[in-house]
Amino acid sequence: MKKILILAFAVFVLVNCTDKFNAPDNSVDPGYVVIGDTVYVQQNPIWEGFNKPKDILVGHEPFLYVADTDNDRVVMMDLSGRVLGSKSVKRPIALAQDFKLNLIVCAQFDTLINGNQVTYSAVYKMDLFSVDHQIENVKLKRLLPKSSFDFLRTDRVYTGVCVFSDNSFFVSRTGPSNNNIIDPDNGIFIFAQKRKSNGSVVDTLMGRVPLLEPEGTGLMSSNKISSLTSFNDSRRDIIVTLIGNNSFKSQWLRFVSTADFTGYENNLAPFYSRLMEINRFGKPEDASLDDRNNIFVADAEKDSIFKFNSFGDEMESFGGPAIFNAPHAIAYFDKTLYVVDTNNNRILRFILSTDID
Repeated sequence: MKKILILAFAVFVLVNCTDKFNAPDNSVDPGYVVIGDTVYVQQNPIWEGFNKPKDILVGHEPFLYVADTDNDRVVMMDLSGRVLGSKSVKRPIALAQDFKLNLIVCAQFDTLINGNQVTYSAVYKMDLFSVDHQIENVKLKRLLPKSSFDFLRTDRVYTGVCVFSDNSFFVSRTGPSNNNIIDPDNGIFIFAQKRKSNGSVVDTLMGRVPLLEPEGTGLMSSNKISSLTSFNDSRRDIIVTLIGNNSFKSQWLRFVSTADFTGYENNLAPFYSRLMEINRFGKPEDASLDDRNNIFVADAEKDSIFKFNSFGDEMESFGGPAIFNAPHAIAYFDKTLYVVDTNNNRILRFILSTDID
C-alpha cells in the first residue's frame, strides 16, 4: 500500500496539477559555505566596470561575451579579461552563439508608433564572422518581434536562448497571458535554418516546444523560464531554470525519439536527488555545464552557486551575501567558473582547489 501511495503522489506531481509545495529553506548558509571536500578559490583581479550585467557566454573562438544590461551594450573580452570591443544594444539579458560564430541576443528595442516611443523585447542575431569580430561594426538583425500581432504585445519578454549542434536554437518567452491554448505567452520557440530557392539560408520560426505547461507548478513547465542551456554535444537536451510559481525550478528536459513518441520528458525524477528537491532554489536565473556535464545553477535570491553532478547529487555549492549579490549568470571554461555578480556590477572567477597547479 505504501508503494502505491508514493507512486500516486509522484504521478500527481508529473501532471502539473498541484499547488506549489512548501518546504524548509534550503539556501546556502550566509558566508563562504561549501558542500564537499574541495572548495572554489576566487581568482584575481575582479573584473569590474559593468552595470547590472545579466549574462556571460564563452564563445567558440573562444572569446567572452557579457550582457552589460544597464550599460546597454554587449562586451567582448579575451580570456584574460581585456575588453576587445562592445556593441550598443538596449538592455541585453541573454546570450548564445552558434557554430557559425553568430551571436544571438535577447534584448530590447524602441520604435515610434503614432508618434509615441514604444519599447519591445527583442531577439537579435549578429554575424561576427562577417566583420572579423570587430563587434562594434556588426549589424543587428532582428528576428523577433516579427508579426503584426507581436507588435500588439509590449508585455512579452524573451528571456533565454540556447543553440544546438545543427545551429538550430530555442528562445524562451514569458508574459502575463497564458489562457490561450494555441499561443500562451510562456513557452519555448524553435528556430531552424531553412534554405530558400535562391540558395540563401534564413532563420525560420518553426513553432514551439509542445507539452510544456505555461503555468505548471511541477514538471514539464514553462512557467516564467529565466534561462535555457543546451549541451556541448549533438543531443537536444536542455536545462531550464524557472522563476515562476514552481516547486522544481531547475529541470533537465531530455529529448527522446521513439516509434511511439518524439519530444521532451523530464530526465531526473522528483525527490530522488538534491537537484529535484522541492523548493531547492529561490530565483534561479541561469545554468551552465562543465566538461563532465556537471550542472551549475546561479540563484539570485539565495546569492549562491549550486553545483550538481549528472545524477542530480549536490557537489561543491558555495556563496552567500558575503560573496554574491543576486548572481544572474554563470559560465564554465577550461577549469574556470565565471559568475556574473549582478548587483555588485562585476564578474568573479573561481577555480576548484584541486585544479590549482
